[in-house]
Amino acid sequence: MTDLKNDRFLRALLKQPVDVTPVWMMRQAGRYLPEYRASRAKAGDFMSLCKNAEFACEVTMQPLDRFPQLDAAILFSDILTIPDAMGQGLYFETGEGPRFKKVVSTLADIEALPIPDPQKDLGYVMNAVSTIRKELNGRVPLIGFSGSPWTLATYMVEGGSSKDFRKTKAMLYDTPQAMHLLLDKLAQSVTSYLNGQILAGAQAVQIFDTWGGNLSSAAYQEFSLAYMRKIVSGLIREHEGRKVPVILFTKNGGLWLESIADAGADALGLDWTCDLGEARRRVGNKVALQGNMDPTVLYANPEAIRTEVKRILASYGNGSGHVFNLGHGITPEVKPEHAGAFISAVHEFSGQYHQ
Repeated sequence: MTDLKNDRFLRALLKQPVDVTPVWMMRQAGRYLPEYRASRAKAGDFMSLCKNAEFACEVTMQPLDRFPQLDAAILFSDILTIPDAMGQGLYFETGEGPRFKKVVSTLADIEALPIPDPQKDLGYVMNAVSTIRKELNGRVPLIGFSGSPWTLATYMVEGGSSKDFRKTKAMLYDTPQAMHLLLDKLAQSVTSYLNGQILAGAQAVQIFDTWGGNLSSAAYQEFSLAYMRKIVSGLIREHEGRKVPVILFTKNGGLWLESIADAGADALGLDWTCDLGEARRRVGNKVALQGNMDPTVLYANPEAIRTEVKRILASYGNGSGHVFNLGHGITPEVKPEHAGAFISAVHEFSGQYHQ
């Protein structure tokens, strides 16, 4: 394993000095890139792309080759690999998103769920991590990731995506002991899965709590954050002589920043509904912050994108501890040149905040 040529992303997560604010994008390998669409067509379908280490590596590298100023690569995979490895039968329907052949609806269903072994049951992800890490050759750090227990649970109980989480919330309130058992099994699974990624070569990890923000305040603390805290406490935090930073990202989690900052992670991801400067004041020196430009700004012209980048940089202010990102994933209809304008603007305008 080679030394990193560009480690500003890891340094910013640990609140160490950097020359410019590092930048990467959630879903940076994706459908907005024509080269990604070509690779997916070649692979046949989305899961074939994920399960083939060479394809997963190819699409992970595409945005870095197109945008050399990106400061991190993120593993190309899906958050639903764990439920799939638990026997739920993940598949994708055109226009419908992810679906499961089996759903979890009773305590007996949950008791029967196995906890996947990262090497045996999710070996294709570990192969992808090690293949990508080798291909990167120290260019930038590699981020591993997982869905949060609550987010994974919603897909397993609903059988796919949901607008109102009716079945999941009914289980939470009707049979909380069943929901806690499911979340506990998922927390154990996520911990071993992320540790497997770290051992395979991931140099930072992010937990995507996409649906935690749909809970009430009390339910969020009990059914989402408590399990992310459990995961964080079980992660490998140093590997290959370096610290392995952990990022927690709860979409619509702005109400609970102080609680999330106390969960033991190194950084919090913020969506675009939070004011970055206010978030920094609220969490103090406890954690770094990642985010948080509204992805739809990328539909605007490059000059408008540059103006918004400048505003967000000014909102955070001087000093390290900020990783620039979108407030959620880049969307498929964005023009690649607009993403390029965003990335270059972050480096162009952020140097003044690190003198």
